Amino acid sequence: MSEQQILGVGSRVNHPAFGKGVIIRIHKVAYDVSFLLYGIKQVGKNYQEWEIIEAEPAEEGLSLTEVEKSLRKVLDLYSDVSQIVHLGDKWKDGVMILRPGEEGLKEKEIPIETFFHKIVMVRDRLRVMEQRINASKNMNDEEKVNLQQYITRIYGSLTTFNVLFKYKEDQFTGEKSK
Repeated sequence: MSEQQILGVGSRVNHPAFGKGVIIRIHKVAYDVSFLLYGIKQVGKNYQEWEIIEAEPAEEGLSLTEVEKSLRKVLDLYSDVSQIVHLGDKWKDGVMILRPGEEGLKEKEIPIETFFHKIVMVRDRLRVMEQRINASKNMNDEEKVNLQQYITRIYGSLTTFNVLFKYKEDQFTGEKSK
């Protein structure tokens, strides 16, 4: 980064200690940067050790729309939850009943929305793990492929829950049969 270059809100960087981040606010002599694993850190404007992945132009004033756009970009890139996933209409306000096979034990009722949310969180965390595996510099390609195959099998095991999803594109997919 040249000493004159001032990065704007939404610029993506890779810091040697904190990893990938996005500039979320500009101060007189520093940036507030949101890092995936370390939260928000201040980094001086004259810091030159990081890699600039994508530079956004610096602007004097930011509109609410620009701030929202930057926030959306940060959430899309680094959030555990990458999108809104809808429960199938037929399941809304439904209850899942767990009935033990042993006599004398009480049933447990769980709102389907609660169960669905947990399934979606599992899926989203698997996606984050998949991204981290792909980005790892400590694994060779063979190790990455082996772990990817396990993740694909996990997705396949979760296809039972596809009945809960409103849209087919949100469903789990495992290995395709040959």
